[in-house]
Amino acid sequence: MTSQPAEHAVHKLYEYRKSLSTKPFTARGKSLRRCPRCLLGVNYCTCDYVRPLNSQAAFALVMYDDEVLKPTNSGRLIADMVPDTHAFLWSRTSVDPALLALLQHPDYQPYVVFPGEYAFEGQQVVNQVPPQALAPGKRPLFIMLDGRWREAVKMFRKSPYLHGFPLLSFDAGEVARYALRKGQRDFQFGTAEVAVMVLAAMGETNNAAVLNAWFELFVESSLLGRNRRPSSDLTPRNTLINHFQQAWQHAQTCGAGSDSDEPVS
Repeated sequence: MTSQPAEHAVHKLYEYRKSLSTKPFTARGKSLRRCPRCLLGVNYCTCDYVRPLNSQAAFALVMYDDEVLKPTNSGRLIADMVPDTHAFLWSRTSVDPALLALLQHPDYQPYVVFPGEYAFEGQQVVNQVPPQALAPGKRPLFIMLDGRWREAVKMFRKSPYLHGFPLLSFDAGEVARYALRKGQRDFQFGTAEVAVMVLAAMGETNNAAVLNAWFELFVESSLLGRNRRPSSDLTPRNTLINHFQQAWQHAQTCGAGSDSDEPVS
């Protein structure tokens, strides 16, 4: 792969976070030669396949410390697919003024995507965001706390500026398919998987299927780069590429919403 997709918010935050580091960030597979954009091994780069969606959703990724530097972070996949995605570093002692401005922007209606069991007293909890739930002229802005589970809980509890917004909460009754970094609890999903559920919750089920296919391609490509799949057999990856391309074309043809009663897969 030689071409690169247009730079998005997570790319910019990645470069900014690298500039703050006094030494190179190291992770499992540090000897692997990686694409500077998707952070996958160069032999499994997915940059040529990036195709943004037509979505009414906006996302604000609030990322814990060096989360944006991790090749296994799936938050960047949201920015690959959803053009109106913003990314910020979280700090306990100060808040990025650009984040506060975004949360108060008149075009957006914010929701914090987080389990309802953590809601503060009086904080509304919803599990769907249908069009009728939005004020006239507003688009939903989904705030994603991107980090390991304990980090995400800390971020939520120590960010009082988020406590006045409704929580969008899901009852995830299945083990996360996120094979790269397992959470401590069965219902903990990768960030991109949660975004799949977010898109479905606002009725964009075709778009949700596209993001899910993009996530599955990311996981397979990551595992191949880490020698967790036979590198001589690319059929599964090629199948996932075709699946993603077909899902994306279907969403362009039929629109963001579902044209059937079938679940997202």
